[in-house]
Parts: sequence; structure tokens; C-alpha cells
Amino acid sequence: MENTSLAPGWPRIEPRWTSSAKSGVGTSLGGRVWFSISHGILNEIYYPRIDQACVRDFGFLVVGPDFVAEEKRETAEALSWSSPGVPAFQLVNTCRQGRFTIEKKIVADPRRDAVLQRVKLRLSGDLSEHSLFGLIGPHLGDAGQHNTAWLGSYKGHEMLFAQRDGIALAVASSHGWVGRSVGFVGVSDGWQDLHQHRRQTWHYERAEDGNVAMMGELAMDVGEVDVAVGFGRTSNEAAHRALGALLQGFDAAWETTTSQWQAWQDRLLPLGLSPEHEEFYRVSTAVLRSHESSRFPGGLIASLSIPWGASKGDGDLGGYHLVWPRDLVESAGGLLAAGAHSDVLRVLRYLHVTQEDDGHWPQNMWLDGTPYWSGIQMDETGFPILLVELAHRQGILDERMLEQLWPMVRAAAGFIVRNGPVTQQDRWEEDGGYSPFTLAVEIAALVCAAGFAQKFEPEVAEYLRRVADAWEADIDRWTYVRNTEISRANDVDGYYVRIAAANAAGDDSLGTIAIKNRRRDHSTAQIQDVVSPDALALVRFGLRKADDPRITNTVAVIDARLRVELPQGPVWKRYDEDGYGEHEDGSPFDGTGIGRPWPLLTGERAHFELALGRREAAQQLLATMCASAGSGRLIPEQVWDGDDVPGQELFKGKATGSAMPLVWAHAEHIKLLRSLSEGFVFDTPMPVREHFETPRPTPWILWRFNHKLRSSFGRPIRIETLAPAILHWTVDGWKTSTNSELTATTLGNYGFNVTPTPGATELEFTFYWPTSDRWEGTNFKIRLAEVES
Repeated sequence: MENTSLAPGWPRIEPRWTSSAKSGVGTSLGGRVWFSISHGILNEIYYPRIDQACVRDFGFLVVGPDFVAEEKRETAEALSWSSPGVPAFQLVNTCRQGRFTIEKKIVADPRRDAVLQRVKLRLSGDLSEHSLFGLIGPHLGDAGQHNTAWLGSYKGHEMLFAQRDGIALAVASSHGWVGRSVGFVGVSDGWQDLHQHRRQTWHYERAEDGNVAMMGELAMDVGEVDVAVGFGRTSNEAAHRALGALLQGFDAAWETTTSQWQAWQDRLLPLGLSPEHEEFYRVSTAVLRSHESSRFPGGLIASLSIPWGASKGDGDLGGYHLVWPRDLVESAGGLLAAGAHSDVLRVLRYLHVTQEDDGHWPQNMWLDGTPYWSGIQMDETGFPILLVELAHRQGILDERMLEQLWPMVRAAAGFIVRNGPVTQQDRWEEDGGYSPFTLAVEIAALVCAAGFAQKFEPEVAEYLRRVADAWEADIDRWTYVRNTEISRANDVDGYYVRIAAANAAGDDSLGTIAIKNRRRDHSTAQIQDVVSPDALALVRFGLRKADDPRITNTVAVIDARLRVELPQGPVWKRYDEDGYGEHEDGSPFDGTGIGRPWPLLTGERAHFELALGRREAAQQLLATMCASAGSGRLIPEQVWDGDDVPGQELFKGKATGSAMPLVWAHAEHIKLLRSLSEGFVFDTPMPVREHFETPRPTPWILWRFNHKLRSSFGRPIRIETLAPAILHWTVDGWKTSTNSELTATTLGNYGFNVTPTPGATELEFTFYWPTSDRWEGTNFKIRLAEVES
């Protein structure tokens, strides 16, 4: 038996995270510890924030007379929730060779920063010939490197410890440890010891500054054993919480957590569901609520998983432990559909706090509001306005609260009118340009903001409506293509494309616009080659009717190119040439790959079918969405659409290595249940639908430096800038000219409505900038004759 103090093997193998295919995610209400379950074991545990993982995994190994079996690899998992919508779990992991069964219960302590497991080993052989070991992989502070692990005690209780950068964990057992050791992963850790010797021979006391693992043998002759993982700023603080959780007792934690969650669930709307749908509904609501931070109320991250985690190290968490404003609003919509009103109010306050001073939200951010990626998506600034409208329509915002939120809405609307309609990136964080999805959100947000402005600043309301009308009038010119090879092949007039980028020369008709494709050589393709279900947002957000021929034409093309028939039913891909997904052979996404179908899009399609009046079709798609979930009823980001690849755990119609659960998908599931219960799409903004069903003045056509145009298309012209300016213009080739001062809108931009003399064919203009006392130095031209679009 080797019993040296320091474990050998530094520097260690490079750390990796673990499977994203979760079967359970859990926390206590108001707690500061979150956990996930996959392959029958604890996966990532998060502390003190939901965006900071501290443990890679915590599983068990059984050693018998002639075998060493690792629980996560050699057992079949059977997981159940403690009761509907309560994220405390019971697991029965049965050895595929019938040698043993491990029964576990897992719960987050509702009073302390700790996770508890109750473990029982059932054997087909003699207990005295078998041993059970717990193997823990600390990845404190989102990192597997630079962790230090050691053996120690607290108040006379032997524990396993780890620490890194001001975060510590301690692992304690209710019946002590038969043996303990720490080591470096892949060299001197307990897994290596057991597989080499079929018993514990190493008892290393310390593994310093590396990728470490800790192992302890449980005393199974007592029947069941409780194991606690406590967290704190110091090792003593972590040990205090682990020991306190054990002394308080597993049963107390289980019962308190269950009663708290059941009380929360009891406040939600029942929706009149069948028992099967009711159970799934409660899973989805619990998933949403489990992803909220207690330290930053209202902040929900995208997923408690790391996509393709087993192939990713410290430098690549996949972005899913961040707050994405779009996902956050979609999640809040799901909570609102379930009647979780106080939870939605927390989200609105969180959004108000994290809004940037110019009115937008970061593409994604840490919970404290610190931006992570540098991109900007215009829809992510529009979505919070839509949430305010939906919350107000549902009656949870009184006039006082609406007045408090008006500055947030005003600032967001101002950012949109100054920087739209072109988005820097689409909703999938990729290409920029004219996107039907982004346009729908931007325009709907401006109409909703105008409704609020009518109460507080009526002059702003009229301007916002005019901009919304101007952009809505150009949606087809920007994004609807006719008479293409694809339209002819599908016997339709035309269809909306996924996204179109205006060329450098300026905004013109769709025929001169090219699209940046997602092929990995970054080549360009004709815009008509790329379609997406995103166009259905025009219906979802009230800009088009579901039976509009342009929409039904687009649906025909979407189905021909993106619909995938799977065992559970139809599921849709995001767009042609999508590169986000596993490679053809099933190997993990590594920056390139092949996009796979998204159950989320099945939910969106179900909402479209309901808007079209096809309730039965929507219900069938609901069933498809539910059947795409995993064993714990968690909905994945993507499902596999190729032949089975057992070696990669890829099976047709089941989860890929992408995120699971995807919180946004669970929110869509809840909204679909609410929509079906009421017979109409729950989150369609009624003010938008009503606005575009009402006769309106001929809309402006807008010229801006970020949105130049060559033709007026026979519409009134409005020229806008982001700084005070004098417009110097002519319609007769400079035989005469006019100087017109642009007027401030109070939203940070300036504009002037040009009224050319009848019969003029071209407007030419430039700018004088009074604050810097200079001329623009370039002339711009707009054709005034109406041009076929």
C-alpha cells in the first residue's frame, strides 16, 4: 500500500468537462447551489452562482472479486422526480451484467450551500467481497486546472477537500470513510488505482495545483450512507456546510425542498391538462425556475449544461452559462404563461438593471451584467419591450410599475430606431443583415413602445409608429425573393429568405443583395439559396396573417428543405448549410459540423399551425416536441437525424451532444400548452396585429448612414442622422438648393422630411455638421421615380 504525502503525476492531463445530455437539473428555492444529473450520476455542480461550475462530476465505482465497474459507464439509469415539478431525484442504476444496483436520492440542501446524496448498494453477491467508492472531480471556479485537493478533517470528521481561487469544497460521509486518496487525473487518481489493482492501494494526502480527483470508500455495511458536498470561500466554511447538512439530515432536506417547490408549483396555472401533459408541464416550469440565479434575482442562464462538454476544456464553456437577453425573455414568457407572475417581475427588474446606457443589452453576459461576446443583436433589444407589453396585457403591471419601466422601454426603442433595421447578427448569433425574425421583433417592439409612449410622451409615440410602418413596408423588398429555381421547384411565387445583407453600394431591391452563407469557407451564395423557419416570426409577432400567401409559400419551401421526419414526428433544422452540430460521423462539433433538427422549432411551428386554425396539427406537433425529450423529460437543443452511432451515444430522434436542457425550448413548451388551452397564440402582441390591420398613412422611406438607399420607391422621404446637421439638398442638379435643419426626435437622432417639387426625378444632398463646423464632403443621391420592387 502506497501512503506518501504528495500525489505524483503533475502537471496532469488537460481537463475536460462532461456530457451535456442531462436527465435532471435541480436546486433548492433560493439556494446557491445547482446541480445536474447525467448517466446516473451528479454532473456539474454550480456555486456560488449559477454561471460558475465547481464540480465536473461525482459518481461511484463498485469493486468486486473479479471486476471494477464505473457507475456512469456500466449501469442503466432509471431516474424519477420526487414528485411532479420538484427537482429532487431518485435514481436506480442497474449494472447491465446484473451484478449490483445503486439506489440514490439527490437533493440540494435548502438551508446550506450543499448537495446531499443518499446511497445504497444492492448486490447479487456477498457484501464483504465488494466495495463502493465515490469519485469526485473538482473544477472550481469554472476551471479544471490549478485545483488543489487534500485529505483533512473538520471538528474530528474526516473529509475530502479542494480549493481554488477563493472557492472551496468539502465532501463528508455520514459514516466516515473507509479509505481516502487524492491525485492527478489520468495518472494518480483513484480511478487509475482501482483499475490497476482492483482495490485501493494509494492513499495520497495532497495533489497541488492541477487537474485533480478525489476518492473515498464508503462504509456500506451500515446499509445506506448519506454523502454531502459543501461549498464555501474557505475549506472550513465548506466543511461546516457539509457537516451541517449531514447533521440536519437528508430527510429534512428532502422534505423541506419538496414542500417549498410544491408550494411554488401550487401557485401556477393548472391549464386543464391531461395527467401526462400535466407532469411534463411541471417539469418545464421547474426547469425554468431552476435556472434562475438567487444572487442576481431574475437572471436566468441558457442551460445548466456544456454542449459537447467532454471535448471542451477550461477555455470553452459554450456560452450556455450566460444570460442571453433573448433566451431570458423567452423564458420569462414561459413563466408568464404558467402564471408565475412574481418570477416575471424579477426578470423585468433584472433587465432594467442590466440595460446598457445607450439602451441595448449585450449579446450575452455574465449574471452581473458584464458582457461576454461583443456582438449586438437588435432583436435582443426588442424582446424586453415585448415582455413588458405581454406582462402589462396579462395584468401584472400596474400604472406605477409601468411608469418605472418606461425609461427602460424608451431607451430600448431609441436604440432600435437609431441602429435598426439591419441587425449585426441574427438570432442564431451568426450573420448580419435583413432578417425576417429580427425585423418582426424590432417592428413589433416599436409599435408596443409607441403604445406606452402614448401615456407618457405622445410625440414620441407618433414617431415610433411611423418608423415601424416604414420598416414594415420594406420587409418584402428586403427579404422576399421571387421567381427563383427553388420557388419554381416548389411551385410557389416566392418566399422569405433567412437573412439578406445590403451590399456596400447601398440598400436596393432584393435582386442586388447577396447573403453571407454559413459554409465554413465563408463563401457567398445567392440569397435565395438559404431559407429558415425564422420567417414564421412575422406571424408570431403580428405583422402577417398565417394564411398570407407569402407566408404559406415560405412554409412550403421550409418544409421541402428543412423538415426532417424522425420517429417521433417532424422536426425542423434552422437553415440551409447550418454548421452547428456534430460531424457526419458523429464526432463533436468543433467550430464546424452539420446542423441538426431543433425541437424548439417544432414548438414554433405548432404555434403557427394554431394561428392558422389547425389545432389538431398543433397538438400533434406538441406530442412530437415532448417525444424529443430525454429520459428525465428534458428537451434538448438538437436531436440526431442520421443513422445510429452507438459509440457516440447518438440515436435517431434523440438528443445530440448539444445543450440539454435548452431552457428556451421548455419555455416554448409551456407557451404552447397555454396557447392550446386558450385557442390562440399566447404571446402574439395584440397591439401589433391591430396596428397593421388598421389603415395607415403612406409610410416614409428612411435614409440613414447605416441604411442608405438609392430609390424612394414613390414614398415620402425622411433623412435621419445621429448628430445635429444641416441638410443641403437639391432636386434640379444644383440649379437651386435648400438648407434644412434636422429636428431632434428626443431619442438621440435627428430628422427631416423632404418634400421634393412635383415632377422631380432625383434628390441629391449632403450635410453640414455645425458642432464640428465641417461639410460631409460627399454627395448622396436618391431616385424619385417609382421603381419596381
